[in-house]
Amino acid sequence: MLETRKRVLIVDDEAGVRDSLRLLLKSSFDVHTAEDGQHALTIVDDIKPDLILLDVLMPNLDGMQTLKQLKEKSVDVPVIMLTATNTVKTAVQAMKWGAIDYLSKPFEVEELTSLIVGTLSLADSRNAEAEAPNRRHIPAPDADFGPMVGKSSAMRDLFQKVKQVAERDTTVLITGESGTGKELIAHQIHQLSPRRDAPFIAINCAAIPETLIESELFGHERGAFTHAVERRLGHCELADGGTLFLDEIGELSLPVQVKMLRFLQEQEFYRVGRSKPIKVDVRIIAATNKNLEELIRAKTFRQDLYYRINVIGVPLPPLRDRYEDIPHLVQHFIAKFSPVYGGKKIELSADAMSVLVQYDWPGNVRELENVMESLMALCQHEQITEADLPRKLKSKASSDGFRPAVFDESIKFEEAEKMFESEMIIKALRKTNYVQTRAAELLGISRRILKYKMDKLGISDKPEMAAVTAGESSEE
Repeated sequence: MLETRKRVLIVDDEAGVRDSLRLLLKSSFDVHTAEDGQHALTIVDDIKPDLILLDVLMPNLDGMQTLKQLKEKSVDVPVIMLTATNTVKTAVQAMKWGAIDYLSKPFEVEELTSLIVGTLSLADSRNAEAEAPNRRHIPAPDADFGPMVGKSSAMRDLFQKVKQVAERDTTVLITGESGTGKELIAHQIHQLSPRRDAPFIAINCAAIPETLIESELFGHERGAFTHAVERRLGHCELADGGTLFLDEIGELSLPVQVKMLRFLQEQEFYRVGRSKPIKVDVRIIAATNKNLEELIRAKTFRQDLYYRINVIGVPLPPLRDRYEDIPHLVQHFIAKFSPVYGGKKIELSADAMSVLVQYDWPGNVRELENVMESLMALCQHEQITEADLPRKLKSKASSDGFRPAVFDESIKFEEAEKMFESEMIIKALRKTNYVQTRAAELLGISRRILKYKMDKLGISDKPEMAAVTAGESSEE
């Protein structure tokens, strides 16, 4: 069976440009043309292109307005802008409205074909991921704070802090283990800030080779290095007016850290190959799963950069320290994946839920989400028992006797919540040998709040009495 050729739609008001591009691309692609944006909008549904080459300056309906209307029509096709203006403002606006990339006229043949092939390959890989199973256009279930779920005191305090931080235009450092939701928190800070209508640009510092990270952050001029055939805007410039999220900032090399420090201090930078600085207005949110203070002692992270990014610290608790949220997360993920798997619904038995609560979750919420999706995909029955759970959960579940009894169907939610809180406090007291100050630190609350909760829940500060209280809670 012959492979279907990719369809490319060329939108340009100049007939000479359209004909040249058609001749250039027709040997590799199924090429269609439109003389302006209005014509493109009328034929795009019939053609169903895999990629659109869209000129910026056109009569009737220019490229920027065409791009905007394509996105409003939910035309999910990668768009490469073709512009003779070569201005930063045009490029930033195009990226904001969903363009994949842009090229300045006149462009080189190799550069254009390389960009088209690369864009189509990336789109194919993303489509393959989305089709197994297809999650597109499935609304996310309601959560407690944006996309995040958490009813524990630690998460309520976190959500409140994020609301306060979002109002201020200061630099934020989000810390936490992998899978705790650092990028979700960064998105929430941006969405609740005065910059919400400007770009949110994220870059994973650990995913880009060291030789390319400077170019990705600050951009480069044409001819700055081999294969730099066109000027490219970096993430710092694309985020102008909005928020730049630097994930895994601890992975930056020392030379790039020096340049990042200057950028944070002056809000300006140099493109690679450019001698004149570029000024921008960007809010920085950084994140890391590493201990930056240890990296400073190891001389792999600059102390002055640490102080610059750690203006406001937002630590995220690991899932094992807020285990009372696990039942809520389980229900959230069941609701999330139900439409993906044909409306399938599952329920967890008390023993199965108990194993989930006892497990340490080194991968945190991301690991729990993966476990729940695997259960939705593989289990043929609706009632999930302990036997259905992955072996690693059962083998690594804690063996300290902490098995919540809150999953009895006769217990109301309010009572179950009290039991969760009681067992959490008692477990913390046992781990710290009943030193309340240390127990409070473990729980992420003040000693005064801990004492208040102990009195409210009837938990004794004496080990032998606390054990009796725990037994009574389990038997009620």
